[in-house]
Amino acid sequence: MSQQSIALNRFGLGGRPDDMLPDAPGKWLLMQFEKFETKPAVIAALPGRRQLAGELAAYLAETKQLRAEMAPRRKGIVNTATAPMMEDGQASMIAGRPVAPDVEKADGNPKDAVQQARQFARQQGRGHYVDAVGARSVVALTGPAPFVERLVHFWANHFAVSADKLTVIGLAGLFEFEAIRPHVLGKFGEMLAAVERHPAMLLYLDQAQSIGPNSQIGSRVANRPNRKLGLNENLAREILELHTLGVRTGYSQADVTEFARAMTGWTVAGLTSGAVARGAGSKGEPGDFIFAERIHEPGARTIMGKSYAQAGERQAQAVLSDLAVHPATAAHIATKLARHFAGDVPPPALVERLKAAFLSSSGDLPTVYRALIASPEAWVEQSAKFKTPWDWSISAMRALGTKTVQPQAVTGLLSQLGQPIWRPGSPAGYDDIAGSWAGSDAVMRRVEAAERFAARSGGAIDARALAPKLFPAAVSQATIQALARAESPGQALALLLVAPEFMRR
Repeated sequence: MSQQSIALNRFGLGGRPDDMLPDAPGKWLLMQFEKFETKPAVIAALPGRRQLAGELAAYLAETKQLRAEMAPRRKGIVNTATAPMMEDGQASMIAGRPVAPDVEKADGNPKDAVQQARQFARQQGRGHYVDAVGARSVVALTGPAPFVERLVHFWANHFAVSADKLTVIGLAGLFEFEAIRPHVLGKFGEMLAAVERHPAMLLYLDQAQSIGPNSQIGSRVANRPNRKLGLNENLAREILELHTLGVRTGYSQADVTEFARAMTGWTVAGLTSGAVARGAGSKGEPGDFIFAERIHEPGARTIMGKSYAQAGERQAQAVLSDLAVHPATAAHIATKLARHFAGDVPPPALVERLKAAFLSSSGDLPTVYRALIASPEAWVEQSAKFKTPWDWSISAMRALGTKTVQPQAVTGLLSQLGQPIWRPGSPAGYDDIAGSWAGSDAVMRRVEAAERFAARSGGAIDARALAPKLFPAAVSQATIQALARAESPGQALALLLVAPEFMRR
């Protein structure tokens, strides 16, 4: 593979027919640091946090009221004060938003109304999710910095949230746009802080519901019957295991618990309920990060042998700041970046070089990226990686010159190929090795998708002319012969989209 082809395909998102081939591939990659747009127009046009969180807060308030109506009905008591309101629709205005029409048709049955309100909120969040998928795709297809866009996708998967929870569906795209993009060319510690404070992460890993056992509110509710509130360790554990140090790197269960205690009080305004909502108070717009002192576990914490005596919010932030520059974090990040760009089995020399760049710069990400670009292991001629479904889909659309998309179609395509966007189903994100994507069934689905891409081109694209533009000086003789023998332009294009050059990078 030529260096031009490596720059376009291994570092970037794939060539486009109208691309100017980079004369100096390494310099071309570095120049993208200046061209990257944190908030391109297509993302800026999406609804912001105020609208998305406001809709979610309205849904939560609505269901809270409906459930309050259900309680006396379970006891055989008719709530004459509220039931008529549901029947005549007066209760359909909550937090300034009309509830779903179907809710008003629920024959006054609050249980049905709760279910239908939930369905409405899920559909509403799904609409925002699909719009965000469309915006991400357009930026990947047309943005001026495909290498940096690739890094955005890498970090979004490293700090994965999964749009499976109702409260996260509409916020998943916002998470990438607000917490990842602004920091992809900054310090790792800044990105880490933004990620862990974002409402999508706080809700996804249940941090927003975590209460210190000895906090003001924790102490008050501890002895009440049927109370299940308490400390939640999910986010603290994933920060240590996935976001920073990595597994089996010297921390213990006691460290996880202590870190979880330090993080109590980190929550979201307007999107919590019960004791957490009371602890958070009323400050902040829905979706804002807030620190709720009354649910924070008091006292100093000892984590990995170091004492943290800071008060309130600063305690967990101090832990995060130390984790962000820890040698184990540097090794973890270096290994994942090397695997992403240089092979499923990352070259040890490259890992050490990236780790050294990370530590010497205190986690300055451009310094790490420059070390990656300068490393010979990232420029080996042999294909280093089997493309994920997202990589393959975007590169196929770029190859066809696509600049606009139907968001629902992209969502459907990625679901069909096994990698629905922002829905890995696990905080660990999607796997980044060929074994997860190169099975026969997965490849067959790509073949079928390639045939659909080719059919939609209507025979207007000459694959034999396109191939050397996408893979300059890197098209194999086998592929050249296969394209030459194709029975039609459409068949040739489909063959190109599943050729070894196209399936790997």
